[in-house]
Amino acid sequence: MTYHKNAAGAVDVLIVGHFAKDQVIVDGVAETSSGGSVYFGSIALQHMGRRTAIVTRLHPDDFPRLEEVKREGVRVFAAPAAATSGIANFYNSQDMERRVCRPLGFAGPFSADEIPPLRARVVFAGPIIAGEIDLNLLKHLTTLGPVALDIQGFVRVREGEELVFHRWDNLEEGLAQVTYLKADRAEAELLTGESDLALAARHLADYGPDEVLITDSNGVTVRADGTVIKAPFTSRSLHGRTGRGDTCFATYLGRRLEATPDEACRLAAIITSLKQEHPGPWRGPLAEAEDILSRT
Repeated sequence: MTYHKNAAGAVDVLIVGHFAKDQVIVDGVAETSSGGSVYFGSIALQHMGRRTAIVTRLHPDDFPRLEEVKREGVRVFAAPAAATSGIANFYNSQDMERRVCRPLGFAGPFSADEIPPLRARVVFAGPIIAGEIDLNLLKHLTTLGPVALDIQGFVRVREGEELVFHRWDNLEEGLAQVTYLKADRAEAELLTGESDLALAARHLADYGPDEVLITDSNGVTVRADGTVIKAPFTSRSLHGRTGRGDTCFATYLGRRLEATPDEACRLAAIITSLKQEHPGPWRGPLAEAEDILSRT
């Protein structure tokens, strides 16, 4: 067991995924930084006032990286692994939208006994790379609360020194477990063959998710209750491009707990726009984003 007896309780959002030690390389200049949904997502949620917990795996030498998350008030349940997951993200400063990704490490699969007995209003399955969470564990997560799933950690596969995209073998059965689904444009096109994001979202919803969120460079597309909602990104720069999808999905879920899909979509786009202007997690203030929301 990797958690304590006092782990029982309730949170708004429980995030399960590898904590990443990534490299961001812009024009050949590398910088090591923390990453993953458990990092970008949990900190953003805390600054929305949501009670958040993360379940993660990483090498013990990198446990000090978790202190930043703990200082934000996030409950952390970490299991030791033989390596820490990470991705090298290569950018050209003239086009921070496009990147080449290569694997740096992999912390191994989660087991059910690493998941604390927390009740959650939503369980965010946010794996980085295929192999972290399998179908059986995904089914186990549904016993803790409605599941939100980022499809990247099921279709982004390590093959040697490369990360390649493959269709998830258990797509139909897996998405039947999901309430909220997130994909980016490339992942949505891979899984549906559709370049029109509204049509892609409809096809993904046909597998079972109640709500589908798709991000691309322009903004957010959400399908909920049979209706398509769009909200633009308005970032003045892309210096904080890494972590865009994690931030967008987490803040959508955080707002969706109390608001309509339309409001959640618009606020998530605003917060993500603000986040993309600065490296690292979005840390608010929430009032700034809500003020922009009130004027749109």
